[in-house]
Amino acid sequence: MGQEDTDIRASVTDKRPRDTRRRGAVVAALMLAMALAALDSTIVSTAVPQIVGDLGGFSYFSWLFSGYLLAVTVTLPVYGKLSDTFGRKPVLIVGAALFLLGSLLCAVAWNMPALIAFRIVQGLGGGALQGTVQTLAADLYPLKDRPKIQSKLSTVWAVSAVAGPGIGGLLAAYAGWRWIFLVNLPVGAVALWLIVRYLHEPARELVRRPRIDWAGALAVFACGGVLITALVQGGVAWPWLSAPSITLFATGLALVGVVVLVERRAAEPIIPGWVWRRRTIAAVNLALGALGLLMVAPTVFLPTYAQSVLGLAPVAAGFVLSVWTLTWPVSAALSQHVYRRIGFRNTSMIGIGTATLILFAFPFLPYPGAAWQPTLLMLLLGAALGLFQLPLIVGVQSTVGWSERGTTTASVLFCRQTGQTIGASVFGAIANGVLAARLGGASDLDAVTRGLDAGAVPEATRRAVADAVHAVYLGAGGAAALAFLVLLFMAPRRFPVLKE
Repeated sequence: MGQEDTDIRASVTDKRPRDTRRRGAVVAALMLAMALAALDSTIVSTAVPQIVGDLGGFSYFSWLFSGYLLAVTVTLPVYGKLSDTFGRKPVLIVGAALFLLGSLLCAVAWNMPALIAFRIVQGLGGGALQGTVQTLAADLYPLKDRPKIQSKLSTVWAVSAVAGPGIGGLLAAYAGWRWIFLVNLPVGAVALWLIVRYLHEPARELVRRPRIDWAGALAVFACGGVLITALVQGGVAWPWLSAPSITLFATGLALVGVVVLVERRAAEPIIPGWVWRRRTIAAVNLALGALGLLMVAPTVFLPTYAQSVLGLAPVAAGFVLSVWTLTWPVSAALSQHVYRRIGFRNTSMIGIGTATLILFAFPFLPYPGAAWQPTLLMLLLGAALGLFQLPLIVGVQSTVGWSERGTTTASVLFCRQTGQTIGASVFGAIANGVLAARLGGASDLDAVTRGLDAGAVPEATRRAVADAVHAVYLGAGGAAALAFLVLLFMAPRRFPVLKE
């Protein structure tokens, strides 16, 4: 491993008590920063009725989530490259400051357009938090200890997924929806202080003055923004084959060509070509893109299935989904004992192969069935995906040096986030198509969800929802199978890990 890795590890992993405390403080800061990003979407979702009731703008409130998602996704590659060029600390400080500024502005928003704009500001900071925290986790720990920090970060995501809706509901009901954003300020301030105080990166000698690829950053931002807008709004704000949808997709494809052209000519491209030329990184990118795709099936469609088909209350339906957050971090933490014996690729193939079987098993559950049946499948799915994801992230980060780790990590997260966006659009279209075929007319899953509050769901609708969700799970199983094939045929048997 290069001298930069040795220097930074020596500065933060010294065994003396002082340096041990320093690293503990940095890890605490990373967990707090990750909690901010992880809680954001789940905590806001439960307060939408109060927000819309206060500010109006029901017709476009979905942009509270879409705008944030867009900003996070398109900035990940930019922040990854900047962290490799200028260091992790300045990027993380800027990202945290932007996120806190966006949170404060959201709390004082006077109408829905202002709130959406400020959510985008939050997203600009959230992109730096997600990518840089994951990169620093690899910087702080040698390969044999990285599962410890990664399992801690996985636990943060798990707890946030479970606690977010409840916290958001309590704040909206008893303190007002603006407190959903204000609570970020003290948490973020502590994280920011810990980063400034305790994170010390060694000064690096630059052979030449860094050149920032602003043209590439702008091209990536524009291209990603257009394509994600087309995916998020297609089939929702306008039909898939309408003029706005076709125009956005055509513009996005044209911008893809612009990105390729600009990045080929750039001295320090935002998305360097080696990200896709190296077999290991390309395979992990594609595999985790498929992970983002398949995760949409349980996270988006299982709660509706639990309420309309199984007849569960919203809290119980949320529990059916949340159980996979119990086994995921445990499996991730234990995965090191497997990949140290059989390698990163083989461990991940076991995980995703098991996940494929579980997803394909879902449509064979009895109708209407009992709640314990999908709950058991979700417990198993969380364990399988923990065994799949963490070895890939740890493995791919271990194949590059310090100066390439930020870009590599950002590319992995970008592909996973893009997979989720594509999955939400594709699986939404599949579910709505099945519902329309079973019930006739323009029936869709949103109408079914709104109808849950009206009382008992008609039998025909229950069966139609079951068929729609079964079709989605079959699609998710196909995405898992695709990830398995990518690892089988693209990834090397042994990742080319750099010696430490």
